[in-house]
Amino acid sequence: MTTGKKSAVVICPGRGTYNKTELGYLRRHFPDQALLTKFDAQRSARDQETLSSLDGAERFSLARHTRGDNASGLIFAATLGDFLSIDRGAVDVVAVTGNSMGWYSALACAGATSPEDGFTVANTMGTLMQEALIGGQLVYPFVGDDWMPDAAKRDDLLVTVSEINGRADHILLSSIHLGGMLVLAGNEAGLKAFESAVDAIDGRFPMRLGNHAAFHTRLQQPVAEKGRDLLSPDLFGQPDVPMIDGRGAIWWPHASDTQALWDYTLGHQVTESYDFTRAIEVAAREFAPDLFIITGPGTTLGGAVAQSLILADWKGMGSKAAFKSEQAESGLLVSMGLHEQRGVVV
Repeated sequence: MTTGKKSAVVICPGRGTYNKTELGYLRRHFPDQALLTKFDAQRSARDQETLSSLDGAERFSLARHTRGDNASGLIFAATLGDFLSIDRGAVDVVAVTGNSMGWYSALACAGATSPEDGFTVANTMGTLMQEALIGGQLVYPFVGDDWMPDAAKRDDLLVTVSEINGRADHILLSSIHLGGMLVLAGNEAGLKAFESAVDAIDGRFPMRLGNHAAFHTRLQQPVAEKGRDLLSPDLFGQPDVPMIDGRGAIWWPHASDTQALWDYTLGHQVTESYDFTRAIEVAAREFAPDLFIITGPGTTLGGAVAQSLILADWKGMGSKAAFKSEQAESGLLVSMGLHEQRGVVV
């Protein structure tokens, strides 16, 4: 980055982003050992394996590293560490948003919680969800390889979801609007019915998400209630930079109702559909940043961000080819999980 500051919206990833290639991410990138030690102390006090131990393991274990009580802490710490590593002399962070549990990370990045309190929120909610493990999630795309918007296909899929959810003993609900993907959640009967109702795509979809519960649906009401019992409104304060939540609502510095922020975070955010696509659209239209910076861990959220910008017709981009052209020209999207892109902002 050679001339002046560039404005940026920072995007925090959610569950499923700390995988085999991310093992050792905190060791490689986390910039504040004293802070990591504090996170480890919180884990030890709950008789949980420390992040340092998990991240420093000899080999990645799907069963061990993707459990909600472990994954949430690892992802939160990796995200916050990357946020703290951004060169503020070159980058002006104008807003923060996140996908799903990335909202907890966004709170800390934006200063609406302290790093330690943000970790408490993320670790507590990840642990509660793992203990309950209610329902499951799957992913299914409604755009093709060209990423061109297909509202008719999306609407047809949502009709199918509604029809299945109306059957006796079936629960199937929209969990996350994730660019050109629908993330659906429900009970086993609902998930199986959808898998039977739609065409298989590329031998991959519909794809079940391992160790994921029925996040962002009414099935998580017991988890939300426990979270509200355990996590005080005193953990939440005014953000330092604007935050865009899973409805596309903006929480402004010096103007946010912190009781409402607690209520949203441990209420609507847990039990209602999370519209990441809308959050990215609002980020683009309200803040018009030079860059969209996706923190680590992982590199899987880039496609969803690009698809969300296409769905919003941002800068006239209407397809994957148009996005790639814009990306080649302006470097609009920076994924900190990619070494060659990380260097642009660190």
